[in-house]
Amino acid sequence: MSERPGEDAARAAWADAALSAALLAVAPAELGGAALRGLSGPAREAWFDAFKSLLGDKAPLRRVPLHVTDSRLLGGLDLTATLSAGRPVAERGILASADGGLLVLAMAERFPSGKAAHLVAAMDAGEVVLERDGLTLRTPTRFGVVALDESVGEDEAPPAALLDRLAFHIDLSALSLRRLEPPQVTREEVREAAGRFADIALSDKALEVLCGTAMALGIGSLRAPMLAGRVARAHAALCGESEICETDLAVAARLVLAPRATVLPMMEEEGEEEPQPEQPPDPPEPQEEGEERDKDEAKDKPLEDVVLDAAKAAIPAGLLAALAAGMERRRTSGAQGGKAGAERQSGLRGRPIGSRAGDLRDGVRLNVVETLRAAAPWQPLRRSMGEKAERPRVEVRRDDFRIARYKERSETVTIFVVDASGSAALHRLAEAKGAVELVLADCYVRRDQVALIAFRGFEAEIILPPTRSLARAKRSLAGIPGGGGTPLAAALDATAALCDSVKRKGQTPSVVLLTDGRANIARDGEPGRAKAEEDALAAARAFKAMGFKSVLIDTSPKPQERAARLASEMGALYLPLPYADAAAMSRAVQAVAPGRGVPAAA
Repeated sequence: MSERPGEDAARAAWADAALSAALLAVAPAELGGAALRGLSGPAREAWFDAFKSLLGDKAPLRRVPLHVTDSRLLGGLDLTATLSAGRPVAERGILASADGGLLVLAMAERFPSGKAAHLVAAMDAGEVVLERDGLTLRTPTRFGVVALDESVGEDEAPPAALLDRLAFHIDLSALSLRRLEPPQVTREEVREAAGRFADIALSDKALEVLCGTAMALGIGSLRAPMLAGRVARAHAALCGESEICETDLAVAARLVLAPRATVLPMMEEEGEEEPQPEQPPDPPEPQEEGEERDKDEAKDKPLEDVVLDAAKAAIPAGLLAALAAGMERRRTSGAQGGKAGAERQSGLRGRPIGSRAGDLRDGVRLNVVETLRAAAPWQPLRRSMGEKAERPRVEVRRDDFRIARYKERSETVTIFVVDASGSAALHRLAEAKGAVELVLADCYVRRDQVALIAFRGFEAEIILPPTRSLARAKRSLAGIPGGGGTPLAAALDATAALCDSVKRKGQTPSVVLLTDGRANIARDGEPGRAKAEEDALAAARAFKAMGFKSVLIDTSPKPQERAARLASEMGALYLPLPYADAAAMSRAVQAVAPGRGVPAAA
């Protein structure tokens, strides 16, 4: 576990952050921008104050809201001006108005990926392409981006495509100095450096060194060494130089490549040295001659090693361990649930996701603003046609109708399939009933619907269709008798049919199967364990093909191989619970219920 960095390390980190602000002020569009990680506080405010003082008032600074619309970001039809003028009037978006300056993204870790795609496309092309609402415009714009990353966990981060185009990745979360020194650069020096920036070239040798350093640090993106080369040019311009030197490349590697490192540079293996003949020891050298020799050795060191050492020295302690832990958390969290119900499109309620052309009918809503926006470009043409008398100010036709689109989470139906056969009754049917009764209360709190299927004897029966009534579910559950054979194949067929019916109603089914897996009644109702198990596995494979979320709880006293195989064939999570009580089984069922994580099998 790494110790908290001392005051000297914090001062060095702030010095690099202040230097990054000065370099970004030299060429904002060429360097892409900076990603500032850390919550709002003195360090971030001090960095912003220093950057704005160096940037000056000429460059625009625009803030982008988190939920900005496409028309506000890219530009589009000015509906008010268009309806007043009777002709299409274009409106400049935020990207076009930021030409020559910077955009500030608050809470960049939550910035939608679709909006980020428009943003990076404008950064790459140097223009905003608008083709919508009857308008076709190309507006040149060049800007940088300051992304404020306020993420707390490792699984939160701004869009990767945006981070790849930002030269500086600055972590201000660890800075706790009471007094932060301003950059030792003036606005006049930045202005002069901006004028020299275009005249400084990056040699092939320097680019080769930066690419080699990026490869040694495990950086796969080609933009990283390209941005590092531009940072080296900006540093040379800020230092008043006309060519890039070794110091400029080292600074670029430290500020751009080191924060992106994913592996430590490979160390050269020390081979066995050949034995040398003994020689008399050399006389001790004076201290001054020793210092001169160290300087000569540093001069003789290859440029690639110098730049790589500078980048390696800037890698924070524990970075690789934190990276590995974060990747592991992302892998495990991606396999877990966390939201109730699947997303589906709706025409009446939910989260708005735009509009589409369509006709007015039951079950849809008219988007008035988008309808007027679609009709506005055609007004001059429609006014020139037909009679002028009693002509409406705005003529809206059927083709202009825009239907609102929404996305909502469907209702969840938890289907409990309970084995009430003789073997289950002998083992723990009472405990299974108690577990289901405890989970019913949790489903009632979430307003989920529940259904019950019991199988015993020669058939499976739906004893409770989907309902929200907790009292009715408890009465149906208590009335399940025990005894008889185990028609497992019939139970899986009935479960699949009920799941399909639930899905057709726009709901999301979730199955909890409680059984010991000892099938002894075949699909045709004939007894026989071999044929019954074969039919049960076939029914399980058919259920898996339907893709429903399910869990199989092995209610036998000891985990059984046949139950684990059945869970594998039906694509269900297998939870063996030997000698568990009703409360333990309830916790297991709740763990795989919608809105909760999926635990590992015991």
